[in-house]
Amino acid sequence: MIDLQLIGIGTGNPDHLTRAGERAMRDADLILLPRKRADTADLLDLRLALCDAVLGDRSRVAIFDLPRRDAAAPYLPGVEQWHDSIADAWAGAVAAHLPDGGRLALLVWGDPSLYDSTLRITERLRARGMGVRVDVLPGITSLQALTAAHAIPLNTLGAPVAVTTGRRLAQDGWPTGFDSLAVMLDGQCAFDTIDPDGIHMWWGAYLGMPQQALAAGPLGEIAAPIRTRRAALRAEHGWIMDTYLLRRGVG
Repeated sequence: MIDLQLIGIGTGNPDHLTRAGERAMRDADLILLPRKRADTADLLDLRLALCDAVLGDRSRVAIFDLPRRDAAAPYLPGVEQWHDSIADAWAGAVAAHLPDGGRLALLVWGDPSLYDSTLRITERLRARGMGVRVDVLPGITSLQALTAAHAIPLNTLGAPVAVTTGRRLAQDGWPTGFDSLAVMLDGQCAFDTIDPDGIHMWWGAYLGMPQQALAAGPLGEIAAPIRTRRAALRAEHGWIMDTYLLRRGVG
């Protein structure tokens, strides 16, 4: 039996890790970390630094190569295939390092509940017959870090908020019935696809990290500067994680 601890670690700031998350890391028999492309090595380095700070050494840390999604495949089938490949990688690591079972920890960026597929991949292990018990240790989400960085509430008084992705915003437009729209996973600047009139934007990248970048203002005024800045940051760091909040009727 694998006791799987899914530990939300926030958005890159070591202070985002909760005490419960620290205890789960210390109690784990194995902490499994993903290694992506060479130009995103600092994502692995951040997790390793967190292990160093909490554990003092890396004797219970193992690294696996994260499979890459086929960007040429249709989106949803491509993601399903990608998740299957990640489940294969997890199963291989468990067989190699915890053949008799034990406590396994995964350090999840942000929080496992919000636009993260760790829980869905876990279900693939169960479907294959692996005995898995799951505990989720919540973390600070990018939306929390964004609103904190700008010192704003996520919602207006008594009003709902829609949370969506850049792909869906570009595909479907602004959802009906919402004046506040939080957008995640937007690699293509989908805010360029909507009418900017009357919309205010709060944007943040690398939230909580030393290289944190912020911008806020009327969408029509800041969209182009954000697009330019975003491209420069990606070129500088090899990757970017950003999110933003759009709101109608501000000012």
